Amino acid sequence: MQEKVMELHISREAGYLYFVGSNGQAGRTKMSRGKKGSSEKQYFSHLPVTKEKGYLYFIDKQGDISRAKMQRRHKII
Repeated sequence: MQEKVMELHISREAGYLYFVGSNGQAGRTKMSRGKKGSSEKQYFSHLPVTKEKGYLYFIDKQGDISRAKMQRRHKII
C-alpha cells in the first residue's frame, strides 16, 4: 500500500530514470546502456522530503513522490 508524500506532477520522458535521492529531493538521470557511464543528476524539487526509516520512497505514475512500507524477511538461526 502506498501513500502520497508530496505532489509534484512531473511529466516523465522516455530514456530517463526517475528517483528520490538520499537528500530527499526528486531527480532524474539519463539511463545508461552497456558500458557508457551515467550522466549528471538533475533535481526537480527544491523542498526535500523528510525520509523515515523503514519506507521506500519513489516517484509514482502520476509524477508525485510516494512511499511504501518495506517488507523485510529476517533469518532465524
